[in-house]
Amino acid sequence: SFFCLFLGVCGDEFSVLRSPQSVVFRDGSWPIPGERIPDVAALSMGFSVEDDLSWPGLAVGDLFHRPRATVLVTVKGVDKLALPVKGISYPIENAVPFSLDSVANAIHTLFSEETPVVLQLAPSEERVYMVGKANSVFEDLSVTLRQLRNRLFQDNSILSSLPLNSLSRNNEVDLLFLSELQVLHDIASLLSRHKHLAKDHSPDLYSLELAGLEEVGKRYGEDSQQFKDASQILVDSLQKFADEMFNLYSGNAVVEVVAVKTFNSPLMRKTRSILQSSQSKTENPYNLAYPYNYNYSVIFNIILWMMIGLALAVIVISYNLWNMDPGYDSIIYRMTNQKIRMD
Repeated sequence: SFFCLFLGVCGDEFSVLRSPQSVVFRDGSWPIPGERIPDVAALSMGFSVEDDLSWPGLAVGDLFHRPRATVLVTVKGVDKLALPVKGISYPIENAVPFSLDSVANAIHTLFSEETPVVLQLAPSEERVYMVGKANSVFEDLSVTLRQLRNRLFQDNSILSSLPLNSLSRNNEVDLLFLSELQVLHDIASLLSRHKHLAKDHSPDLYSLELAGLEEVGKRYGEDSQQFKDASQILVDSLQKFADEMFNLYSGNAVVEVVAVKTFNSPLMRKTRSILQSSQSKTENPYNLAYPYNYNYSVIFNIILWMMIGLALAVIVISYNLWNMDPGYDSIIYRMTNQKIRMD
């Protein structure tokens, strides 16, 4: 499991709000390439990356104590969030779309038998990916727009406690924004009912993408009171979510928030629905595809030709043993015959 690293972004910035002592971020203004953010998450969790990351913001830290969870929240449509000053921020260079699929694959490979919690969610796009114990923990999590809307109007929703200010319960754009905040609340709430999962030895991963604030800006304008109120509500909700996740993992989690105005290019990726994965059969409890990597062909050829070589060696040795003349070819019989003559 992993420590919560919370990323806040101001003007396309990567900010670390919370991190355990085992993960060391240096205070500085070193720009981080947008495409290397997943590598930062992987390295902070103790995983290796294909290309070396020559970014001085992340120190080596304690190699023997890695975080139990990493939480990365991406906020779209805003170039600055008034997140707490106590965190460390880094500017993002070349803000391109990214995903934590590589980190999720590393967790699957190294901890497949322990079924870690892996949750990747984009509520506004109804894009959900859950693996391992996340299927049971977040089985009741609202994932479709219809479910999100219905969840908001239940008695225990955030509408009963959240100050809406200039936001409206009757506007679809406002409801989309609020439903994403409801998802944050529900994730922490559902995980609190399964606290034992936050104390196991396998790392957990949460990747959330929020686009509600971007829609509010498009609907009302970024100078509107609605956008200002929504920004403040989002900051408060993110901070509360970070604190809750941090505490659930006993201070050993990394929570990250990335805020970008616009991405430079669209993100092409494959996803699958939680509704499908939750109905998977018990013989495949992790809902994983057959593990394949680029070393497969190499390993296959090594094993294939080794087996062929061993088979040929057995055939040749067996043939020679079968046709061996004991009196001529065997040193045992030679020595025995010589000893008999001497006697």
